[in-house]
Amino acid sequence: MTLILLPNLLAENTESSAFPPVIAEKVNVLQGLIAESDKGARQFLKKFKKTVPVLLLNEHTKDFSDLLAPLLKGETWGLISDAGLPCLADPGSQLVEKAREKKINVEAHVGPSSIILALMLSGLPSQKFFFHGYLPYELEELKKLDKGVTHLFIEAPYRNIKSFQKIKQVLKPNARLCIAANLMAPDAYVETKIVSQWKDAPSIDKVPSLFLIYT
Repeated sequence: MTLILLPNLLAENTESSAFPPVIAEKVNVLQGLIAESDKGARQFLKKFKKTVPVLLLNEHTKDFSDLLAPLLKGETWGLISDAGLPCLADPGSQLVEKAREKKINVEAHVGPSSIILALMLSGLPSQKFFFHGYLPYELEELKKLDKGVTHLFIEAPYRNIKSFQKIKQVLKPNARLCIAANLMAPDAYVETKIVSQWKDAPSIDKVPSLFLIYT
């Protein structure tokens, strides 16, 4: 009766050797997998040549009883996000909460997190940082960000360029802005500049990206 929280790779074309060795051992004992999408689950399992039943957990999930049922029967299931670590910026935390309420054992394993990798690669101060999730709909809200803190945001990839242009208009010229895109992929991109130095938009249209701001 164990729910295993497993890391997933950040880019589809990353080799499975990028996983910590223990992950293959854990996948081998799974009797099922809970994932954000069927496609994401199949891609993950294919890397380990594993076939198990798949159940979906995403923003539309309201009833967790089907997800908990096999665990309550004593089975071992895994939980993944489509990319990175489960429970960070996805609904996996709700399943963990309900599993703990049912006294189900929960086990977690480390792996790539775009949030932490972007922070490490940005060169921005990391003693204090705040992950906000998606950029606010009204980007004028960025003017109210606390100073002396690195703020991290994600964005819907199709809005990247428009948001980038608006961020440049909203922030003060001496604010520092980092864009980290397609992390762990061969064409990964990380660039940090003060706002006044950002001229043309980088090639991040429809690419998974993080925006890091320090004022």
